Amino acid sequence: MAKTRRIWIYSPARAPKPKVPDSIKKDLEAKARELVERVLKPAHVRPPADERFNYIVDIYTKCYRNCFYFCAKYRSPGPNALSPYFDMRFARLEYVGNSCFSLSYMRHTGQWWETHRQLSINECLVAIKDEPHFWP
Repeated sequence: MAKTRRIWIYSPARAPKPKVPDSIKKDLEAKARELVERVLKPAHVRPPADERFNYIVDIYTKCYRNCFYFCAKYRSPGPNALSPYFDMRFARLEYVGNSCFSLSYMRHTGQWWETHRQLSINECLVAIKDEPHFWP
């Protein structure tokens, strides 16, 4: 039987992620709420064409640690549904410092895919409004 040799490897600690200042968080929440109410909800929350399939009933935002998420609440009306409703995050703004954010979307694989780096709040919201990757 072969012996395995153990080796110690230096693994430095990760740098802490920057905390979002309250002024930036309030500004982002206000602008995101306006985007959701004026653009995203009218475009994506509609009565279903066929009630056998999942459909969006609400779009909202959520803040967690240094990330800001756009989420959609789906209705699952089928008889075999595990739950009548479920939530899905579809866009993420991650604070990277200096009033800048990285913008990502949720891929079909369940992983976040970063498409933009170092954007301001307004540039992120324009990208969410205009680019179909960031739609629910």
